Amino acid sequence: MLDIGQIHVKEYELDNDRSLNPVVVAEAPGRIHFLGELAPSLDGKGESGFFLSSAVDRFIKVAVSFRKDNSYRFFAADLNERKRSTLINLKFKREDRWANYLKPAIQLFTELGCPVRGLNFSFCGDIPQHIGLASSTAIETAAAVALKSLFKIQISDSDFAQKLKDAHFSIFNNTVPIADFHVCLCARKDHFLIIDSANNSVKLIKSPFARFRFLLIDSRVPRMGAESEIASRRFDILKGLELLSHKHEGASYKDFASSDLLEVLGNFPEQIRRRSIHVVEEIRRVDDAADALERSDLASLAKIIYHSHESLRDLYEISCPEIDWLVKRSQEIEGAAGSRMTGIGFGGCTYTIIRRELVDEYKRRLEEYERIFGFRPVIYEVNIASKARIVPAKKREYV
Repeated sequence: MLDIGQIHVKEYELDNDRSLNPVVVAEAPGRIHFLGELAPSLDGKGESGFFLSSAVDRFIKVAVSFRKDNSYRFFAADLNERKRSTLINLKFKREDRWANYLKPAIQLFTELGCPVRGLNFSFCGDIPQHIGLASSTAIETAAAVALKSLFKIQISDSDFAQKLKDAHFSIFNNTVPIADFHVCLCARKDHFLIIDSANNSVKLIKSPFARFRFLLIDSRVPRMGAESEIASRRFDILKGLELLSHKHEGASYKDFASSDLLEVLGNFPEQIRRRSIHVVEEIRRVDDAADALERSDLASLAKIIYHSHESLRDLYEISCPEIDWLVKRSQEIEGAAGSRMTGIGFGGCTYTIIRRELVDEYKRRLEEYERIFGFRPVIYEVNIASKARIVPAKKREYV
Protein backbone atom coordinates (compact mmCIF):
# COMPACT_ATOMS: atom_id res chain seq x y z
CA MET A 1 0.00 0.00 0.00
CA LEU A 2 1.07 3.60 -0.57
CA ASP A 3 2.97 5.49 2.14
CA ILE A 4 0.17 7.94 2.79
CA GLY A 5 2.24 9.98 5.26
CA GLN A 6 4.87 10.85 2.66
CA ILE A 7 2.22 11.42 0.01
CA HIS A 8 0.39 13.78 2.36
CA VAL A 9 3.50 15.87 3.00
CA LYS A 10 4.18 16.16 -0.73
CA GLU A 11 0.53 16.84 -1.66
CA TYR A 12 0.18 19.77 0.74
CA GLU A 13 3.80 20.97 0.44
CA LEU A 14 4.27 20.85 4.19
CA ASP A 15 7.36 22.13 5.97
CA ASN A 16 9.87 19.42 6.80
CA ASP A 17 9.76 20.39 10.48
CA ARG A 18 6.98 18.13 11.75
CA SER A 19 7.03 19.81 15.16
CA LEU A 20 5.53 22.89 13.51
CA ASN A 21 2.83 21.00 11.63
CA PRO A 22 2.50 17.36 12.73
CA VAL A 23 1.09 14.78 10.37
CA VAL A 24 -0.92 12.05 12.05
CA VAL A 25 -1.56 8.80 10.19
CA ALA A 26 -4.20 6.31 11.35
CA GLU A 27 -5.42 3.04 9.88
CA ALA A 28 -8.73 1.24 10.36
CA PRO A 29 -9.61 -2.30 9.23
CA GLY A 30 -12.40 -3.71 7.18
CA ARG A 31 -14.76 -6.12 8.91
CA ILE A 32 -16.86 -9.24 8.48
CA HIS A 33 -20.10 -9.95 10.27
CA PHE A 34 -20.03 -13.75 10.36
CA LEU A 35 -23.49 -13.91 11.94
CA GLY A 36 -26.18 -11.39 12.81
CA GLU A 37 -25.84 -9.12 9.79
CA LEU A 38 -29.15 -7.88 8.40
CA ALA A 39 -30.96 -9.04 11.53
CA PRO A 40 -30.67 -5.96 13.76
CA SER A 41 -34.01 -4.48 14.72
CA LEU A 42 -35.06 -1.12 16.06
CA ASP A 43 -37.09 -0.66 19.20
CA GLY A 44 -37.99 2.94 18.43
CA LYS A 45 -35.13 4.29 20.54
CA GLY A 46 -32.01 2.49 19.40
CA GLU A 47 -30.41 -0.65 18.01
CA SER A 48 -30.78 -4.14 19.33
CA GLY A 49 -28.53 -6.07 16.94
CA PHE A 50 -26.45 -9.06 18.02
CA PHE A 51 -23.34 -9.91 15.94
CA LEU A 52 -20.46 -12.34 15.60
CA SER A 53 -17.79 -10.29 13.85
CA SER A 54 -14.09 -9.65 13.32
CA ALA A 55 -11.78 -7.16 11.70
CA VAL A 56 -9.85 -8.27 8.61
CA ASP A 57 -6.37 -7.32 7.48
CA ARG A 58 -7.44 -4.93 4.75
CA PHE A 59 -7.15 -1.29 5.79
CA ILE A 60 -7.91 2.33 5.08
CA LYS A 61 -5.12 4.74 6.01
CA VAL A 62 -5.82 8.43 6.62
CA ALA A 63 -3.27 11.21 7.12
CA VAL A 64 -4.32 14.49 8.74
CA SER A 65 -2.61 17.84 9.39
CA PHE A 66 -3.59 21.42 10.19
CA ARG A 67 -4.00 24.18 7.61
CA LYS A 68 -3.33 27.87 8.02
CA ASP A 69 -6.67 28.83 6.43
CA ASN A 70 -10.21 27.73 7.32
CA SER A 71 -10.80 25.21 4.53
CA TYR A 72 -10.82 21.44 4.43
CA ARG A 73 -8.86 19.72 1.68
CA PHE A 74 -9.35 16.06 0.81
CA PHE A 75 -7.02 13.93 -1.34
CA ALA A 76 -7.74 10.36 -2.46
CA ALA A 77 -4.28 9.06 -3.30
CA ASP A 78 -5.50 5.86 -4.99
CA LEU A 79 -7.73 7.88 -7.32
CA ASN A 80 -5.54 10.99 -7.59
CA GLU A 81 -8.66 13.06 -6.92
CA ARG A 82 -9.15 16.16 -4.78
CA LYS A 83 -12.15 17.74 -3.05
CA ARG A 84 -12.60 20.68 -0.70
CA SER A 85 -15.10 22.04 1.80
CA THR A 86 -15.56 24.43 4.72
CA LEU A 87 -17.21 24.17 8.10
CA ILE A 88 -20.28 26.10 6.95
CA ASN A 89 -20.67 23.70 4.00
CA LEU A 90 -19.96 20.52 5.95
CA LYS A 91 -22.79 18.37 4.63
CA PHE A 92 -23.38 15.52 2.23
CA LYS A 93 -22.88 16.45 -1.41
CA ARG A 94 -23.34 13.87 -4.12
CA GLU A 95 -20.50 15.33 -6.16
CA ASP A 96 -18.08 14.89 -3.23
CA ARG A 97 -18.47 11.09 -3.42
CA TRP A 98 -15.64 9.53 -1.34
CA ALA A 99 -14.89 12.81 0.48
CA ASN A 100 -18.27 12.62 2.22
CA TYR A 101 -16.89 9.80 4.39
CA LEU A 102 -14.22 12.09 5.85
CA LYS A 103 -16.79 14.66 6.96
CA PRO A 104 -18.28 12.74 9.95
CA ALA A 105 -14.90 12.88 11.71
CA ILE A 106 -14.84 16.66 11.36
CA GLN A 107 -18.43 16.86 12.56
CA LEU A 108 -17.62 14.73 15.61
CA PHE A 109 -14.74 16.91 16.78
CA THR A 110 -16.63 20.10 16.00
CA GLU A 111 -19.28 18.93 18.46
CA LEU A 112 -16.53 18.18 21.01
CA GLY A 113 -15.41 21.81 20.76
CA CYS A 114 -12.08 21.17 19.02
CA PRO A 115 -10.47 23.81 16.73
CA VAL A 116 -11.32 22.24 13.37
CA ARG A 117 -11.07 25.43 11.32
CA GLY A 118 -8.64 24.15 8.68
CA LEU A 119 -7.51 20.56 8.00
CA ASN A 120 -5.77 18.53 5.31
CA PHE A 121 -6.80 14.92 4.70
CA SER A 122 -5.25 12.24 2.50
CA PHE A 123 -6.24 8.60 2.34
CA CYS A 124 -5.66 5.31 0.56
CA GLY A 125 -6.69 1.72 1.16
CA ASP A 126 -6.90 -1.87 0.04
CA ILE A 127 -10.38 -2.85 1.30
CA PRO A 128 -12.35 -4.29 -1.64
CA GLN A 129 -15.34 -2.13 -2.48
CA HIS A 130 -19.05 -3.04 -2.55
CA ILE A 131 -18.74 -6.56 -1.09
CA GLY A 132 -19.79 -5.86 2.49
CA LEU A 133 -16.48 -5.18 4.27
CA ALA A 134 -17.50 -1.70 5.49
CA SER A 135 -14.78 0.29 3.73
CA SER A 136 -16.75 3.51 4.29
CA THR A 137 -16.88 2.86 8.05
CA ALA A 138 -13.12 2.30 7.97
CA ILE A 139 -12.59 5.69 6.30
CA GLU A 140 -14.73 7.43 8.92
CA THR A 141 -13.02 5.64 11.80
CA ALA A 142 -9.46 6.13 10.55
CA ALA A 143 -10.10 9.85 10.08
CA ALA A 144 -11.63 10.12 13.55
CA VAL A 145 -8.79 8.21 15.20
CA ALA A 146 -6.27 10.48 13.48
CA LEU A 147 -8.10 13.62 14.66
CA LYS A 148 -8.43 12.18 18.17
CA SER A 149 -4.63 11.96 18.29
CA LEU A 150 -4.12 15.34 16.65
CA PHE A 151 -6.39 17.06 19.19
CA LYS A 152 -5.21 14.84 22.10
CA ILE A 153 -8.76 13.88 23.12
CA GLN A 154 -9.50 11.17 25.69
CA ILE A 155 -12.70 9.19 25.10
CA SER A 156 -13.81 5.62 25.76
CA ASP A 157 -14.26 3.22 22.85
CA SER A 158 -17.96 2.89 23.67
CA ASP A 159 -18.57 6.65 23.61
CA PHE A 160 -16.37 7.04 20.54
CA ALA A 161 -18.41 4.43 18.64
CA GLN A 162 -21.67 6.16 19.56
CA LYS A 163 -20.38 9.58 18.55
CA LEU A 164 -19.13 8.22 15.23
CA LYS A 165 -22.54 6.70 14.57
CA ASP A 166 -24.23 10.01 15.43
CA ALA A 167 -21.80 12.00 13.27
CA HIS A 168 -22.45 9.65 10.35
CA PHE A 169 -26.17 10.27 10.71
CA SER A 170 -25.66 14.04 10.81
CA ILE A 171 -23.88 13.95 7.45
CA PHE A 172 -25.73 11.19 5.60
CA ASN A 173 -29.13 11.23 7.33
CA ASN A 174 -29.06 7.44 7.53
CA THR A 175 -27.83 4.94 10.06
CA VAL A 176 -25.14 2.27 10.07
CA PRO A 177 -24.95 -0.42 12.75
CA ILE A 178 -22.91 0.76 15.72
CA ALA A 179 -21.39 -2.73 15.58
CA ASP A 180 -19.36 -1.63 12.54
CA PHE A 181 -17.66 1.07 14.62
CA HIS A 182 -17.20 -1.33 17.54
CA VAL A 183 -15.28 -3.70 15.27
CA CYS A 184 -12.99 -0.90 14.10
CA LEU A 185 -12.35 0.34 17.64
CA CYS A 186 -12.28 -2.89 19.69
CA ALA A 187 -11.02 -5.70 17.44
CA ARG A 188 -8.01 -7.77 18.45
CA LYS A 189 -5.82 -9.91 16.22
CA ASP A 190 -7.00 -13.54 16.07
CA HIS A 191 -10.14 -12.81 18.10
CA PHE A 192 -13.83 -12.82 17.27
CA LEU A 193 -16.14 -10.19 18.73
CA ILE A 194 -19.61 -10.78 20.14
CA ILE A 195 -21.31 -7.38 19.90
CA ASP A 196 -24.59 -6.59 21.61
CA SER A 197 -25.74 -3.23 20.27
CA ALA A 198 -28.57 -2.99 22.81
CA ASN A 199 -26.19 -2.52 25.73
CA ASN A 200 -23.14 -1.39 23.75
CA SER A 201 -21.10 -4.39 24.93
CA VAL A 202 -18.24 -6.20 23.20
CA LYS A 203 -16.89 -9.63 24.18
CA LEU A 204 -13.67 -11.03 22.71
CA ILE A 205 -13.21 -14.75 22.00
CA LYS A 206 -9.90 -16.25 20.89
CA SER A 207 -10.07 -17.73 17.40
CA PRO A 208 -9.55 -21.51 17.21
CA PHE A 209 -8.72 -21.29 13.49
CA ALA A 210 -4.91 -21.16 13.53
CA ARG A 211 -4.73 -23.85 10.83
CA PHE A 212 -7.50 -22.37 8.69
CA ARG A 213 -7.83 -19.66 6.08
CA PHE A 214 -10.62 -17.13 5.64
CA LEU A 215 -11.63 -16.71 2.00
CA LEU A 216 -13.88 -13.95 0.70
CA ILE A 217 -15.42 -14.72 -2.68
CA ASP A 218 -16.88 -11.80 -4.60
CA SER A 219 -19.61 -13.31 -6.78
CA ARG A 220 -19.52 -10.29 -9.13
CA VAL A 221 -23.30 -10.56 -9.44
CA PRO A 222 -24.73 -7.08 -10.17
CA ARG A 223 -27.30 -6.00 -7.60
CA MET A 224 -30.57 -4.83 -9.10
CA GLY A 225 -33.16 -3.28 -6.82
CA ALA A 226 -31.44 -4.48 -3.65
CA GLU A 227 -32.11 -1.30 -1.67
CA SER A 228 -35.88 -1.48 -2.07
CA GLU A 229 -35.85 -5.19 -1.23
CA ILE A 230 -33.84 -4.60 1.94
CA ALA A 231 -36.19 -1.77 2.92
CA SER A 232 -39.13 -4.13 2.45
CA ARG A 233 -37.55 -6.70 4.74
CA ARG A 234 -36.76 -4.09 7.36
CA PHE A 235 -40.43 -3.08 7.32
CA ASP A 236 -41.45 -6.72 7.81
CA ILE A 237 -39.03 -7.03 10.75
CA LEU A 238 -40.38 -3.94 12.44
CA LYS A 239 -43.96 -5.07 11.87
CA GLY A 240 -43.12 -8.48 13.29
CA LEU A 241 -41.60 -6.91 16.41
CA GLU A 242 -44.67 -4.74 16.82
CA LEU A 243 -46.92 -7.79 16.67
CA LEU A 244 -44.72 -9.83 19.00
CA SER A 245 -44.43 -7.11 21.62
CA HIS A 246 -48.02 -5.86 21.29
CA LYS A 247 -46.50 -2.40 20.75
CA HIS A 248 -44.66 -2.58 24.09
CA GLU A 249 -42.19 0.31 24.05
CA GLY A 250 -38.55 -0.74 24.34
CA ALA A 251 -39.02 -4.35 23.25
CA SER A 252 -36.50 -6.05 20.98
CA TYR A 253 -36.31 -9.38 19.19
CA LYS A 254 -33.75 -10.56 21.72
CA ASP A 255 -36.53 -10.56 24.33
CA PHE A 256 -38.16 -13.41 22.38
CA ALA A 257 -35.05 -15.51 21.68
CA SER A 258 -36.11 -18.15 24.21
CA SER A 259 -39.78 -18.24 23.14
CA ASP A 260 -41.57 -21.00 21.26
CA LEU A 261 -41.78 -19.07 18.02
CA LEU A 262 -43.99 -21.51 16.16
CA GLU A 263 -46.66 -20.99 18.80
CA VAL A 264 -46.17 -17.24 19.17
CA LEU A 265 -46.01 -16.51 15.43
CA GLY A 266 -48.73 -18.89 14.34
CA ASN A 267 -51.22 -16.21 13.29
CA PHE A 268 -48.77 -13.77 11.69
CA PRO A 269 -48.89 -13.05 7.95
CA GLU A 270 -46.61 -15.64 6.32
CA GLN A 271 -43.96 -13.21 5.06
CA ILE A 272 -43.65 -11.41 8.40
CA ARG A 273 -43.57 -14.78 10.16
CA ARG A 274 -40.61 -15.97 8.06
CA ARG A 275 -38.65 -12.75 8.56
CA SER A 276 -39.29 -12.77 12.31
CA ILE A 277 -38.23 -16.39 12.66
CA HIS A 278 -34.98 -15.58 10.85
CA VAL A 279 -34.17 -12.67 13.17
CA VAL A 280 -34.88 -14.55 16.41
CA GLU A 281 -33.10 -17.71 15.32
CA GLU A 282 -30.12 -15.64 14.16
CA ILE A 283 -29.86 -14.18 17.66
CA ARG A 284 -29.82 -17.73 19.03
CA ARG A 285 -27.17 -18.69 16.50
CA VAL A 286 -24.86 -15.91 17.69
CA ASP A 287 -25.16 -17.22 21.25
CA ASP A 288 -24.60 -20.80 20.11
CA ALA A 289 -21.61 -19.77 17.98
CA ALA A 290 -20.00 -17.99 20.92
CA ASP A 291 -20.33 -21.18 22.95
CA ALA A 292 -18.89 -23.29 20.11
CA LEU A 293 -15.92 -20.93 19.71
CA GLU A 294 -15.14 -21.00 23.42
CA ARG A 295 -15.15 -24.82 23.30
CA SER A 296 -13.26 -24.91 19.97
CA ASP A 297 -16.12 -27.03 18.63
CA LEU A 298 -15.55 -26.35 14.95
CA ALA A 299 -18.04 -28.94 13.72
CA SER A 300 -20.87 -27.30 15.65
CA LEU A 301 -19.80 -23.85 14.49
CA ALA A 302 -19.84 -24.98 10.85
CA LYS A 303 -23.41 -26.27 11.24
CA ILE A 304 -24.48 -22.96 12.79
CA ILE A 305 -22.96 -20.96 9.93
CA TYR A 306 -24.54 -23.17 7.24
CA HIS A 307 -27.92 -22.98 8.99
CA SER A 308 -27.60 -19.20 9.03
CA HIS A 309 -27.07 -19.15 5.28
CA GLU A 310 -30.05 -21.44 4.73
CA SER A 311 -32.16 -19.04 6.80
CA LEU A 312 -30.98 -16.06 4.76
CA ARG A 313 -31.90 -18.02 1.64
CA ASP A 314 -35.25 -19.48 2.69
CA LEU A 315 -36.68 -17.15 5.36
CA TYR A 316 -35.07 -13.75 4.81
CA GLU A 317 -34.85 -14.45 1.07
CA ILE A 318 -31.86 -12.34 0.11
CA SER A 319 -29.59 -14.93 -1.47
CA CYS A 320 -29.36 -15.89 -5.16
CA PRO A 321 -28.34 -19.00 -7.16
CA GLU A 322 -24.75 -17.80 -7.62
CA ILE A 323 -24.23 -17.24 -3.89
CA ASP A 324 -25.88 -20.55 -3.00
CA TRP A 325 -23.63 -22.34 -5.49
CA LEU A 326 -20.48 -20.87 -3.87
CA VAL A 327 -21.63 -21.93 -0.40
CA LYS A 328 -22.57 -25.43 -1.62
CA ARG A 329 -19.07 -26.05 -2.98
CA SER A 330 -17.58 -25.58 0.50
CA GLN A 331 -20.09 -28.02 1.99
CA GLU A 332 -18.72 -30.69 -0.33
CA ILE A 333 -15.26 -30.45 1.26
CA GLU A 334 -14.54 -32.18 4.54
CA GLY A 335 -12.40 -29.69 6.41
CA ALA A 336 -14.46 -26.57 5.65
CA ALA A 337 -15.67 -24.93 8.87
CA GLY A 338 -18.54 -22.96 7.42
CA SER A 339 -19.55 -20.74 4.52
CA ARG A 340 -22.22 -18.08 4.25
CA MET A 341 -23.15 -14.96 2.36
CA THR A 342 -22.17 -11.64 3.90
CA GLY A 343 -23.19 -8.08 3.08
CA ILE A 344 -26.62 -6.86 2.02
CA GLY A 345 -27.40 -9.84 -0.21
CA PHE A 346 -28.79 -10.27 -3.73
CA GLY A 347 -25.26 -10.98 -4.95
CA GLY A 348 -22.14 -9.68 -3.31
CA CYS A 349 -19.82 -11.82 -1.28
CA THR A 350 -19.50 -15.09 0.63
CA TYR A 351 -16.97 -16.08 3.25
CA THR A 352 -15.55 -19.56 3.67
CA ILE A 353 -13.50 -20.85 6.61
CA ILE A 354 -11.36 -23.75 5.40
CA ARG A 355 -8.22 -25.65 6.34
CA ARG A 356 -5.25 -24.06 4.62
CA GLU A 357 -4.21 -27.31 2.88
CA LEU A 358 -7.65 -27.42 1.21
CA VAL A 359 -7.66 -23.88 -0.17
CA ASP A 360 -6.42 -24.94 -3.60
CA GLU A 361 -9.03 -27.72 -3.78
CA TYR A 362 -11.82 -25.24 -3.01
CA LYS A 363 -10.51 -22.81 -5.61
CA ARG A 364 -10.47 -25.61 -8.20
CA ARG A 365 -14.11 -26.33 -7.46
CA LEU A 366 -14.92 -22.69 -8.22
CA GLU A 367 -13.45 -22.89 -11.73
CA GLU A 368 -16.84 -23.95 -13.14
CA TYR A 369 -18.54 -20.84 -11.72
CA GLU A 370 -17.81 -18.55 -14.68
CA ARG A 371 -18.92 -21.16 -17.22
CA ILE A 372 -22.22 -21.70 -15.38
CA PHE A 373 -23.12 -18.13 -14.40
CA GLY A 374 -21.08 -15.89 -16.71
CA PHE A 375 -19.25 -14.02 -13.94
CA ARG A 376 -15.62 -14.49 -12.90
CA PRO A 377 -15.42 -14.61 -9.07
CA VAL A 378 -12.68 -12.75 -7.24
CA ILE A 379 -11.13 -14.51 -4.25
CA TYR A 380 -9.47 -12.68 -1.34
CA GLU A 381 -7.57 -14.42 1.44
CA VAL A 382 -7.78 -12.47 4.69
CA ASN A 383 -6.77 -12.86 8.33
CA ILE A 384 -8.46 -11.69 11.52
CA ALA A 385 -6.88 -8.34 12.33
CA SER A 386 -6.67 -5.79 15.11
CA LYS A 387 -8.41 -2.48 15.70
CA ALA A 388 -7.82 1.00 14.32
CA ARG A 389 -4.56 2.58 15.46
CA ILE A 390 -2.12 5.40 14.97
CA VAL A 391 0.70 4.39 12.62
CA PRO A 392 4.05 5.46 14.14
CA ALA A 393 6.16 7.57 11.80
CA LYS A 394 9.06 5.11 11.83
CA LYS A 395 6.73 2.33 10.67
CA ARG A 396 5.15 4.17 7.76
CA GLU A 397 6.77 1.91 5.18
CA TYR A 398 4.08 -0.17 3.50
CA VAL A 399 4.32 -3.08 1.11
